[in-house]
Amino acid sequence: MWKAVVCDDEYIVLEALSIMIDWEGLGIRLVGTAEDGLSALELIRRVKPDIVLTDIRMPGLDGLQLIETVLSEAPDTHCIVFSGFNEFEYVKRAIRLGVADYVEKPITEEAIERALGKVLGRIERESAIRSMERKLQDTDEALLEKAVWELLLFGKEAEQAWREQFGPEGDRVAGVTVLAAAEPFRLPEHPAYRAIHLRDDKHHLAVMFHYMDLPSAHWDSLVDELDDAGLAVGISLTHPPEEAHASWREAVQAHKAAKLLGIRGAVRFGELGSGSDNPSHLSALEEAILLALRAGSRTMVAEEADRFLREILESKPDPDTVESEMLKIIYAAEEAVGEHRDPSGKPHIEIAEAAAEGRLSEWFRERLKRLAEQAAASRDRDKHSAIEKAKEYVVQNAFRDVSLQETASFVGLHPAYLSVLFKETTGETFIQYLTRNRVELAKSLLRKGMKISEVSDRVGYMNPRHFGEVFKRHTGMTPGQYRDSQLSS
Repeated sequence: MWKAVVCDDEYIVLEALSIMIDWEGLGIRLVGTAEDGLSALELIRRVKPDIVLTDIRMPGLDGLQLIETVLSEAPDTHCIVFSGFNEFEYVKRAIRLGVADYVEKPITEEAIERALGKVLGRIERESAIRSMERKLQDTDEALLEKAVWELLLFGKEAEQAWREQFGPEGDRVAGVTVLAAAEPFRLPEHPAYRAIHLRDDKHHLAVMFHYMDLPSAHWDSLVDELDDAGLAVGISLTHPPEEAHASWREAVQAHKAAKLLGIRGAVRFGELGSGSDNPSHLSALEEAILLALRAGSRTMVAEEADRFLREILESKPDPDTVESEMLKIIYAAEEAVGEHRDPSGKPHIEIAEAAAEGRLSEWFRERLKRLAEQAAASRDRDKHSAIEKAKEYVVQNAFRDVSLQETASFVGLHPAYLSVLFKETTGETFIQYLTRNRVELAKSLLRKGMKISEVSDRVGYMNPRHFGEVFKRHTGMTPGQYRDSQLSS
């Protein structure tokens, strides 16, 4: 299990993140928190975490200084920063330092889990590479395993080296299927394929190199054997050797689905719903653009887009390559903003028209700017809409002791996040807002001359004495004094 620490000078943020993130479910153990940069550095040096989540602004040692120190001492550490809307210059510096992702405040459960998922994917890839390096030995079998690992990691780039190591039979291979499980297993020998068994930090893999189509009866028999063994095994689709990296990702994804669903047996990737595999091999420049987009800053997006254009154009690629790279970023950007994607036009058509008219760079900048503006505006609307909906729910239910959990469920937010967002937006806590509305309802009932015990019951206080204490604390008078003063006037 990977280790993580969280650093932020706001205690409520530390508490919220500790509660609202399912760390164990992500395969992460939260081993500590810190409220300032110096204590954070001491904690990180002591527990040696794999992941550091830190605010940019902290006393003693700010987040950028902390990241720079940590990465100089432990380069394999993966850092995620979060910051306010007006700190984009700091974010750019953080990106230059090599942070894994950026999360905008106020922090949402979805944003944190998305950033952690990205980091975990990177850690798994690096772990696989380290595992591969540990396996290197001067034997034919070890060299073959190395070649197969490189084929899984890099696909077409490693195909020729794999064929040379695989031997003459490599020319007969028509497809690759990968099986992944947490426990060791072996595939039986068969003339239709050759199986190479590998191991990384988390999975036992069987890589099947098909010489011919495997008879369906044999597939069924193989799946039955895996089911009988009680193993949770993910099975990829069959891809040509140059796309073997897709087979590996699909097998791991299918295995994760099997674990998530509690299935003991074989799960084929093709049986999963659409969108189960969403790989991303973006360069540092492309990732910087996506981070800027999530920040919602037009200026930052424009600067990162210009930097991308300068560097890609300086390499003097052919026009088709430029269009392909730009289109890949635009589609990744639309996916990053999710439901707020730009609904206007079709990028693959627009980019061809822009290229024909000689305004490719201008189109690229404008498209990213529109996406950033729409994403930022939608996030603000969604945030304020949720709080207004929560306030209205409280007002409508002031006659009873409505809870934070109930209100959070009604508006579709995590209770801890609603608590933080409510205080930030309204200036008072959820309980303060609820109590104030119950007192206002009580005052209106008292002005009608109702008995104090009846009013207490009508506003959700089962104990009239407790109601009287709350009422006096908010108004300076007992309920009886307030009623009498209103009736006499």
